[in-house]
Parts: sequence; structure tokens; C-alpha cells
Amino acid sequence: MTADSAEERTGGVITRDEVAHLARLARLAVTDSELDTFASQLDVIIGSVARVGEVAADDIPPTSHAVPLENVFRPDERRPGLSQEQALAGAPAAEDGRFRVPRILGEEQ
Repeated sequence: MTADSAEERTGGVITRDEVAHLARLARLAVTDSELDTFASQLDVIIGSVARVGEVAADDIPPTSHAVPLENVFRPDERRPGLSQEQALAGAPAAEDGRFRVPRILGEEQ
């Protein structure tokens, strides 16, 4: 096999030229022997994906999980929260009923 042949096939569905083109797009430097290796590996991958598509049957419903799942969260129930005074009680600084924090941005007006 020579790298000069535009339609040179590796025996599968992807050519060495296509692999070289993909390598250029990905900015990968690959050797001639790597082109052959990658082309054959990509053929195996493409064939495996095609076989998975053949296995899928119309009578099998699609699933998102292999086993059934149950909601493990507790139900939402309203509960009383902290009052404003209780929330501000542990703050290092408060002003006008709010947390006082150091300014981190300059004037924005």
C-alpha cells in the first residue's frame, strides 16, 4: 500500500486518506504505519457500532436504567425556618437587617 493512492482501502469502510484527513483536523502527527493501524481500529469500532444497531429489536422497550429506581428523597414538607434576627445573630456584622460584607467591587454608578 502506498500513501499516494487516493482511494486506498484498508479492507473496511474507512480509508487511510480519511484517517489522515481526520488526523490533520485534530492536528495529530501520524506515521504511515499508524494510519494503517488507526484505519483498522476504526473499522472494528464502526463494525461494533453497526452490530449493536442490529441487535436492537422493536419488541424491546427502551430503558434508561438496567434496574428499576425508586425516589430516595423525602417528601417536601413546609417547616418553619429562621427568623431574620436568628439568621443575623451568628453574622460577624449586620446592618439594616442584612448581612454586612466587605465591598469587593468599585462604585458602579
